[in-house]
Amino acid sequence: MDNGGQNTHNVFRMTQHVSKTGFAPLAQLEAYWEALRGNRLMPNRSEIDPRGIEQALEYSFIVERIAPGIARLRIAGSHLSDLMGMEVRGMPLTSFIAPSSRRQLSDILEEVFETPAICSIELHSEQSGNLPPLDARMLLMPLKSDLGDVSRILGALVSVGDMGRSPRRFEITRSALRPIVADAALPPVKRRETPPPAPQAPAKQSEPAFRETQAPFRTVTPRRDAPYLRLVKSDD
Repeated sequence: MDNGGQNTHNVFRMTQHVSKTGFAPLAQLEAYWEALRGNRLMPNRSEIDPRGIEQALEYSFIVERIAPGIARLRIAGSHLSDLMGMEVRGMPLTSFIAPSSRRQLSDILEEVFETPAICSIELHSEQSGNLPPLDARMLLMPLKSDLGDVSRILGALVSVGDMGRSPRRFEITRSALRPIVADAALPPVKRRETPPPAPQAPAKQSEPAFRETQAPFRTVTPRRDAPYLRLVKSDD
């Protein structure tokens, strides 16, 4: 992704400086996604409950991957419809992006699906005619479908300032990917097998101090072939 010589993969969070810029819904949505996934790579699409993201609901969306680099909106909040001036469900996500940045967004979508990763995007719409300049931010977080494949994204698009008349389209000014690592996906630690201990000879009992070694008692039995004396009595 070429972005005018900028490093587009510097790690940063969309939630930075939200208290000053008004992008708090992005922080709320990211916290919700993180809580759902736990130590997994990502949550499932079926786990998303609108009641858990009420404060960010109007800015949120879910897209479905339909081809490499192409994802269409399945669910979209009212803020996205306001930006386009029409119902946006069924439209490609690139509809919000100026033609010069659409290829970049397509590449970002593929990286989010394939890595998988979270992507944070800064957007800007230039002043044109009666349209005031407008800044926005987008957050993309992958989801597993009911079939177990990574083909959904939970995201949000928040603009701050006077929207003017619609539609509004944005240039990508900065993007950053953060690869996802799950604790359960880490390779197990290899443990060296310890051979069983070799049998040891029984320990010799130590002799008490100052005790002399005694010779073993032996019974002496006369040899059968040894000569012996026989008393012979004679009157001669």
